[in-house]
Amino acid sequence: MDTVQSYLRACPARTVLDALANKWTLLVLSFLRRSDGPVRFNELRRQLEGITQKSLTQTLRALERDGLVDRAVYPTVPPRVEYSLTALGTQVGDMFNVLGEWAEEHVGEILAAREAFDNRPAPEPVR
Repeated sequence: MDTVQSYLRACPARTVLDALANKWTLLVLSFLRRSDGPVRFNELRRQLEGITQKSLTQTLRALERDGLVDRAVYPTVPPRVEYSLTALGTQVGDMFNVLGEWAEEHVGEILAAREAFDNRPAPEPVR
């Protein structure tokens, strides 16, 4: 088996990892994965506290470009637009859900470690 070289700048997989590492990408894919069907833009925006309209638009476009999200436009006035996961998006959404479950399970430990780190005494200067 070949070793993954995604840490190298020239590796094409690195562009995929860069795209997936975006916090909004993770949250959008996870939310769509847990939804019962297609989701409208404003519903996504309401559910993802803190995301701006611009960030959500950019994230959805990037996900559509990467083949992870389908965008369906319906000819109504005003036009109705819905987003759903592709099969590829569902696969990566499954991985993100596992990551989210891990984060929820270990958040107490992480917060305690942060507090301990932040409250430790300053190191003595080396002379």
